This record gives sequence, C-alpha cells and structure tokens, in this order.
Amino acid sequence: MTEIEADDALVVALRLSDPALAERVATILAGTPGLRLAAPDEPADLALVAAPTAYTISERESALTPREHEVLLLLAEGASNKGVARRLGISVHTAKFHVRQLLDKLDATGRTDAVAHAARRGVIHL
Repeated sequence: MTEIEADDALVVALRLSDPALAERVATILAGTPGLRLAAPDEPADLALVAAPTAYTISERESALTPREHEVLLLLAEGASNKGVARRLGISVHTAKFHVRQLLDKLDATGRTDAVAHAARRGVIHL
C-alpha cells in the first residue's frame, strides 16, 4: 500500500462546542494517515460536529415542582388519581390538578405518555 499524498488527504473539520473534547479528537486524528485537520474557516471534505441530544429536557420540564415530581413517580408506579391523593395526603381534586400540570409541562397526551416522555428525557429513571 502506498502512502497517501498530502494533497490527497481527507480534510476534516472539527465543530465541537466543548474545547476539551475538540482537543482530544484532534489529538487522536492528527496521527491518522490520509487525514488532515482543516484550519479554521478552511473548506473540508468532512466535518465532525457534536450530535444533538436525542431528548433534551426543556425549560418547562426542568421547572417541575417537587410535588409534581412526586406525582410523576407515582404515575410511573401506576397510581390512580385517588391513589396519588392517598399517598400524598392531598385531595383527589388537587391530585387531578397536578396530573393536568404534568401533562401540559411534558406535552403528553395521557398519563402513560407523560411517564414515557419523562423517562426518555431523563426527568425520571425507571
């Protein structure tokens, strides 16, 4: 196998927001034959970018109150509104209010959907 000429090298641009990660990746790639890191603003054949998180916790989700979080955990256990009310020492009406708030904040269509959204996004761990 012949060594690849510098002009034929694959030019790779790093577009990572974390400077430490960018430096680690650059160090790893620097010694790779047939590959050259692009200078800033230089056109590249390939760009390595940070992948967006599949599920992010929105500002609304991070704004769950401690009580809403408790209700969410009870929903994950399969508790009914009546069960939530008993376990938390609140009225059924208040339990329904908390469930409605959770559905709105998690943009969920129902109780199971709220638990699924919360679990996927790391709001709760099952």
